Amino acid sequence: MVELRRFGHGLRCATVPKKKERKIFVTDFNTLGLSTSVLKALSSYSTPTPIQAQAIPQLLAGRDLLGIAQTGTGKTAAFTLPILDRLAAKGGRAEPGTCRALILSPTRELCAQIGEAIRDYGRFCRLSVATVYGGVSISAQLRAVKPGVDIVVATPGRLVDLVERRALSLSKVSIFVLDEADQMLDLGFIHAIRSITRLLPKARQSMFFSATMPKEIATLAGELLISPVRVEVTPAASTVERVSQQVIHLSASNKLPVLSDLLTSGGMTRTLVFTRTKRGADKLTRGLSAAGIGAAAIHGNKSQAHRERALSKFRNGDTSVLVATDIAARGIDIDQVSHVVNFDLPEVAESYVHRIGRTARAGAAGIAISFCDHEQRPLLVAIERLTRTKIAPLGHRLASAPPPPNTTQEHKPAHRAAGGHRSGNAHRSGDAHRGRNVRRGKPKRAKQRHTAQPEQNRGRNQRPQGAKTVSIGDPLWT
Repeated sequence: MVELRRFGHGLRCATVPKKKERKIFVTDFNTLGLSTSVLKALSSYSTPTPIQAQAIPQLLAGRDLLGIAQTGTGKTAAFTLPILDRLAAKGGRAEPGTCRALILSPTRELCAQIGEAIRDYGRFCRLSVATVYGGVSISAQLRAVKPGVDIVVATPGRLVDLVERRALSLSKVSIFVLDEADQMLDLGFIHAIRSITRLLPKARQSMFFSATMPKEIATLAGELLISPVRVEVTPAASTVERVSQQVIHLSASNKLPVLSDLLTSGGMTRTLVFTRTKRGADKLTRGLSAAGIGAAAIHGNKSQAHRERALSKFRNGDTSVLVATDIAARGIDIDQVSHVVNFDLPEVAESYVHRIGRTARAGAAGIAISFCDHEQRPLLVAIERLTRTKIAPLGHRLASAPPPPNTTQEHKPAHRAAGGHRSGNAHRSGDAHRGRNVRRGKPKRAKQRHTAQPEQNRGRNQRPQGAKTVSIGDPLWT
């Protein structure tokens, strides 16, 4: 049962009585109290989703709101429709260099998607909207905000750039939205968010929308929201019910052959493949191309033009496989994705929920397949613990058994001794002579290791440079 609860400022979460719940449930947008100009744009839509039915009446009443719903449940319309309705009813225009409503989004793609939704829903409201994000020239964005804009949709980094250039003032913002709030914190935007909110007027309507509810979001909500209504339509970290989840246990070297076989065996009409790093996405794309499978990659190092082209081809069906980092795990609306493949399991278990939420959208069914090698088994355990779901194993003819645990521990005593740790493991294992030599640090043995494998040693020397690129992730500050 959908719950509507209050949160913050001494109020405890409480279930709304059944009689009030029945009044909140609606089957038609006409009963939500939206204006005629907004309803006219919604003529092609059927019924509101639970998050829309619960949130829109509260937002139209001017309440602050904390909305929690899994991805793909219609959060964008839940906050854009009330914004359009309130700004259109209030009338007037934004003053030069200011905006009346501000929406913060974590990624460029989601920012552009929200802007398109506002233009669609508000095509009869005569309100101006500007999208502000990095990866493109800032000159056009400076010109767009100079005369004043009713609604600005922005990523935190580029918004800070405009504010520091004094091209945009936030002193006239009356409605503030933080979308995908948990991802904002994951990407390290907390300091930018706090600096932005300090520039906002205290008399404003604020709303947070998120798929999960970590403690950090609750703390931030308590600081920035005033007696908010909490709308939660699905448990935190729950997976989409229509997604069939499977896992293939295999060695890391067999991941590409197994994926290639799955893609060519039929049935995977539109597949989104997730990797952990940007470099891994590029490498996988090249491997699929060498196998005769057309694929495009999208991640934070790609230019905005390249990312938009890749997404457009994937949406239009020109490309059936899109390889991405977690940049595509949140908010991006791509219909008819038949399969999601976790080529690498995410290091943060919550990201798994958002990844598989890219399929089974708009009432359709979907399949999520995860590859798990020996080193990633702890990540799989963390995912199953978070989702409270035992993921069914799926056998494959090309998936060989992972290496047994003892093969990864053969050289551990020597490695610990080489690192200077005094341990008795070498004596107990019958390799006392080598253990003593390593502890004393004989230069002869160290020199032999250095000269015997020069290519490997050069790789070690270069590893920190590569690791600097791989470990950044996709924080998309611009």
